[in-house]
Amino acid sequence: MNDIAAPAAYDFAAAEPKWQRAWQQARCFEVNDVPAADRPKYYVLEMFPYPSGKIHMGHVRNYTLGDVVARYKRARGFQVLHPMGWDAFGLPAENAARERGIHPGEWTRSNIANMRGELQRMGLSIDWRREFATCDVEYYGQQQRLFLDFLAAGLVERRESWVNWDPVDGTVLANEQVIDGRGWRSGALVEKKRLSQWFLRITEFAPDLLAALDDLPRWPERVRTMQARWIGRS
Repeated sequence: MNDIAAPAAYDFAAAEPKWQRAWQQARCFEVNDVPAADRPKYYVLEMFPYPSGKIHMGHVRNYTLGDVVARYKRARGFQVLHPMGWDAFGLPAENAARERGIHPGEWTRSNIANMRGELQRMGLSIDWRREFATCDVEYYGQQQRLFLDFLAAGLVERRESWVNWDPVDGTVLANEQVIDGRGWRSGALVEKKRLSQWFLRITEFAPDLLAALDDLPRWPERVRTMQARWIGRS
């Protein structure tokens, strides 16, 4: 029997930066502002990561799955828009910055820069020109304008209600964030507190929203059930 030479080991440290530079120079993943009329469009968006400072295996799994879809659709001739954003507001960032004695904006921006570099080293097919963070004025300014539109339309109201209160993080928790009576992040015993809050009157559209769940193709039944309960009919 003839000896068969073992294949050479994959030198990822040399190969991956090489091809990532080639993709960047060829602008492979950029989408024109005016799309070509003869090619169908496709939009891929994973959930925005919270800029904690480092990615973990959950990030690797989530963005790899989305990237597979984006690359498949490109190979099928679609114009694929695959952007990235950062879910940058939140008390965890404020608490972390307070502990370190720095401004939360500085803390958040440095975390974004670090995580951006880690995700880019994964070779994801993202159009990084379209990156933004929810703490950008251009983004939350639009959210504030939308809130004022809702308020003018009578779809927002302010009233008191009971909430789950995490005394360590100093924030309100959704029911899903309370596990065995404790906060999902801090582990502190959750308290019941009555607070004045803003409410969006989605109940005005509950019948339409519930009826629309029947028109969502390929959605798992458990997801439909969760959506129905969040809408308010459980």
